[in-house]
Amino acid sequence: MTQTEEAAGAGTATGPRRHVHLAQVRYADLDPQHHVNNVRMLTYLEDARVSFLRFGGAVEGEEVFGAMVVARQEADYAAPLLPRSEPVRVELWVTEVRNASFSLAYEILDDDRVYLRARTVLVGFDVPTQSARRLNDTERAFLRQYI
Repeated sequence: MTQTEEAAGAGTATGPRRHVHLAQVRYADLDPQHHVNNVRMLTYLEDARVSFLRFGGAVEGEEVFGAMVVARQEADYAAPLLPRSEPVRVELWVTEVRNASFSLAYEILDDDRVYLRARTVLVGFDVPTQSARRLNDTERAFLRQYI
């Protein structure tokens, strides 16, 4: 189960506007130590990132973002995420917008603790030429709402 919502109080003096993606922990996500596998945690980030990039379309079917590729990703695992019946929140926000790339920060958390903090650099990508491209004005405008 996933759901997209805007974080309460985001975009105020307490911090940047955040995109919130709810992810359900599944039995298949667990490793032999009975907590969510580190690779599955990165999949939660990917699901949140895809949700965020698609959330940008004001009209259903409208695409704000062109092709993107991940250039860098780093993650700090703060606590083991154990099996649970309620979804976990994956919050993300923009930390930097450059000519051809932007950076996202994430937290996987609930009301009691943060399980993971991560950062990703995404680069605009031109599929026909298989090379980096500049971000367009529409992409930049959407991203700036989350800085």
